[in-house]
Amino acid sequence: MPALKIHRLEPGDLTGACRWDAFVQDCPEGTFFHRAAWLLVIGKVFNHPTHYLYAERDGAMVGVLPLAQVRSRLFGHSLVSLPFATVAGIAATDEEARLALQNEAASLARTLGVDHLEMRNATVQQPWPTQDLYVDFRMPIPSVLDERMLAIPQKRRNMVRKAIKLGLRAVPDDKVARFFPVFARNARDHGTPTLSRDYFEALVAHFGRDCRILSIDNAQGHCISSIMCFFHRGVVMAYYAGETPEARGTAANDLKYWEVMRFAQAAGCTEFDIGRSKQGTGSYEFKRLWGFKPHQLHYQYLLLRRSTVPQNNPTNPKYRLLIATWQRLPMPLANWMGPRIVRSLG
Repeated sequence: MPALKIHRLEPGDLTGACRWDAFVQDCPEGTFFHRAAWLLVIGKVFNHPTHYLYAERDGAMVGVLPLAQVRSRLFGHSLVSLPFATVAGIAATDEEARLALQNEAASLARTLGVDHLEMRNATVQQPWPTQDLYVDFRMPIPSVLDERMLAIPQKRRNMVRKAIKLGLRAVPDDKVARFFPVFARNARDHGTPTLSRDYFEALVAHFGRDCRILSIDNAQGHCISSIMCFFHRGVVMAYYAGETPEARGTAANDLKYWEVMRFAQAAGCTEFDIGRSKQGTGSYEFKRLWGFKPHQLHYQYLLLRRSTVPQNNPTNPKYRLLIATWQRLPMPLANWMGPRIVRSLG
């Protein structure tokens, strides 16, 4: 068998990026978060050093591993595949390529002096400590309208009908101008630092028609709920969302997810991924009650300069006071401070 070599994809290497994306498109383990454009988004918006490794044999790519180095005084120093992604990790066609990329990542982590290497896997891939806090939710999208409506529980169907009777309607948005204020307000209300508007604009710019925004307007034409979705190989991912207090009393969120399903089916999608949630949270229950099936995610860690798996998430009790304080911040201050903090969380 020809020798296997590990290379790096550098920013600005357009030919290499096209080869990388062609591999991701064809590899069963390739996801939206493996795409080469994330190298540019993460590097430009967050200023994180990126290390995009790929395995090559006889001139053909046989594996990829996107990594970003995240350094924070608050949350430590890590090498992650991949910040701001539900899943990433190694996508490979054979075990030799997978093991070579894993070893290269471990060597890189030691060279960089990080506290830990984190692989966000959909399945267990490494013999490392694992955190099983998150699950992903998916359901098939029936091709017939009546079947799609019957695919969701009756209570959710009634909520969709309620929203329509109240005059709510779905509006596709090609810019983030209406999405961002709703998303940022929702993040503040949940005590979570918001991502920057620049980040969302970069996603739209780099992913084009594979990154869409759908908003729900009330009868007066005001946006009360909005969602950014990613499209990849017949799957629509409802990834970033927000709503106003008005949305909660008008079933806007139920209409939003119904309209995403309807829009995605028209675009040729056959599966709806409603995103990850932490077990035991309100969003977990909402997705479950909508009929989505949970799939366990396995975030695995090579611990180098720490002895325990990091717990940098809102369920950690030590963040309760910070969350309560953040919920009381004025929006201009939250929007200014949020991106400076969240860049180190990912």
